[in-house]
Amino acid sequence: MKKSVLFLLIPLIIFAANEEKVMKLKKIDTDIKVDGIIDEIWSGADSTDDFFQLSPYYSQAPSRRTVAKILSTENSLFCLIISYDDPKNIQRYTGKLDDASGDVVSIMLDTFGDRKTAYKFAVSASNVRADCRLLDDARNRDYNWDGIWFSAAKIYNWGFVVEIEIPYKSLQYDENLEFWGLDFDRWIPTLKEDLYWCVYEQNEGQRISKFGKLVFDQFKPSVKGLNLEIYPTTYGKYSSLDDKLKPNFGLDIFYNPSPQLTFQATANPDFAQIEADPYNFNITRYETYFSEKRPFFIQGNEIFMPAGKQRNWGFYRPMELFYSRRIGKLLPGGKETPINFGAKAFGRIGVWQYGGFIARTPEVEYTEDDSAKIEPSALFVSGRLKRQIMENSEIGVLFVGKQTAGGSDGVLDIDGAFRNSNWQLAYQLARSIQNSKGDYAASMGYTNMTNDWIIMFRSRYVGSDFNIDQVGYVPWRGTFETVGLAGPVWFMDKGAVSQILIYTGPAVNYEKVDAYTDRAWIFGFNMQFRSHWGYEINTDYGKAKDDTVKYDYYSVSFSSWINPDPSWWGNVWGGYSKTYNFSREYLAFYSWAGASFGWNITNFISIGASTNLWIEGNPDNNIEEITFNTRPWISVTPLNDLNFYIYIDNLFLRSSDQMERIFVGALFSYQFLPKSWIYLAINDLRERNDMRAMASVETVSVFKIKYLYYF
Repeated sequence: MKKSVLFLLIPLIIFAANEEKVMKLKKIDTDIKVDGIIDEIWSGADSTDDFFQLSPYYSQAPSRRTVAKILSTENSLFCLIISYDDPKNIQRYTGKLDDASGDVVSIMLDTFGDRKTAYKFAVSASNVRADCRLLDDARNRDYNWDGIWFSAAKIYNWGFVVEIEIPYKSLQYDENLEFWGLDFDRWIPTLKEDLYWCVYEQNEGQRISKFGKLVFDQFKPSVKGLNLEIYPTTYGKYSSLDDKLKPNFGLDIFYNPSPQLTFQATANPDFAQIEADPYNFNITRYETYFSEKRPFFIQGNEIFMPAGKQRNWGFYRPMELFYSRRIGKLLPGGKETPINFGAKAFGRIGVWQYGGFIARTPEVEYTEDDSAKIEPSALFVSGRLKRQIMENSEIGVLFVGKQTAGGSDGVLDIDGAFRNSNWQLAYQLARSIQNSKGDYAASMGYTNMTNDWIIMFRSRYVGSDFNIDQVGYVPWRGTFETVGLAGPVWFMDKGAVSQILIYTGPAVNYEKVDAYTDRAWIFGFNMQFRSHWGYEINTDYGKAKDDTVKYDYYSVSFSSWINPDPSWWGNVWGGYSKTYNFSREYLAFYSWAGASFGWNITNFISIGASTNLWIEGNPDNNIEEITFNTRPWISVTPLNDLNFYIYIDNLFLRSSDQMERIFVGALFSYQFLPKSWIYLAINDLRERNDMRAMASVETVSVFKIKYLYYF
């Protein structure tokens, strides 16, 4: 009884502790030089050293002292973080933007007071920067957001110092607030210690709704000036297929007429990917999903994201109704659809968020199977409106459409989430549009982890005529899926093990094409260690039907993540199942295994590799084929933000006992100023031809310069 009462009181205790977390932001008239040196001006700043240990030993006193100070001028917010430690223990690696490693400190700011979104600015001991947007009460992160801000780091014989300047015109914020939400973070890799200024529950992790306060002392931030970013881009592309260099010019514009509104536009952009997609192996009946990598589409995309995704939970994923890879897509034969122009606008008014998108693609002639075809010109549009409800919950409406001379395609959606700090219920309801036709789809997902139990539920329905292949990624037409899992969880106060989780529950999946409801029972076991490694075992068994074949389905899978030392990391996974192979159209066993690792050889040289092995059986229970794919790489970063990266993607088949494909990629990138880059990429693809000789398919070289004019 006493233990139950204590668990009920923990949220109240944490809330009270964070209510007392207050810092005053004082305005000064003196400029601060960002150089990692503690100038006298910092003696008058409000400061704190009251940090909290989230892991590896929850709520124990931090092993190292950390001091955070904060000041403001008319134009910028300044932060100073002093990290005490023996210099021998400080991990320092060079790196590029959003790739900071080693000892790292950060500041987080909830600039709208909505208790669900925030900016994060992180700097390593070697002054590598990373920035992102924290979303959905810190359940999700968007590292595609890049701001204009400055930092310096300096190592002393007693520790290291990080100094940060964040111009107010780099942020969106509510000018009427009396305070912003605030938190600081320090990561000590040699101790695996994660320290925060605010207090959080270990079953939840960080929550923006529990941030402390940054109170404005007799002033409020305001933005003055044009707040205009212009990025002229010069690029050239050489392909061995054309045997000629194609120079070109593009323009990107960011304009912030107020702290709550942003315009983004692009003209004649180069949307070519610099790094190729990984090799695709797929035995299902559904299309493979590839992540978007083109900057224009992923930057500022927060407003178009559906609610419910959680970066540490792969259990529920909302349907992707706006799949930007449909725009400027790759046509049969390898020809790219160009984009004439694109534009976005997004912002806030009180509890409302809004956004819009438009892009135009021209008519393109291409060849498929020796036949001449035409990809018609198209106009893509999207509109988004979200409202905050019930503190940090939300509801939104999304429209995505494609208009061609042949008709209209699109989708209309209502989505949102109800959430508290330890649970979230996300939902979607959508209707497709194909001229006068259409159908419905819906999904929902519930996750709840307490100090004793975990409960997870997801369900998805997609109508038979729900076709949004022109604008989104929802290939599972005519299906209904439901999974419910629950089980106990243990958080250990002492010892090598930090957490144990057991879960079990039923799953059903109806596919109209098979006129059958698959059903299975799932069991899983997860264990995590304080030395930063863990593993999970998952198994399921049930009845299934695919392509007129009924069978007993079963599978077992294993995955492990390993990072016991700051200088190297790795992952291992594998599994075995009895399932239907749609690529070969028969029932058989199917097995897979893989691993990836990375190793910092020095402070500026890293090597690594990823490898995958797929084993396909046949109806006679013999091995039909073994496919082996590896991707070794080396990364050299002699200076921060200057990187050389080389990788080789190999494909080997047991049936031929030969390497079938070799893809070599090399990339030089240099961020010489904020948001200003030089890229040089060389990609070479070789495959075996009809004569079984390894022959060159295409060699592509791309050169790009992007320069920021900041007004």
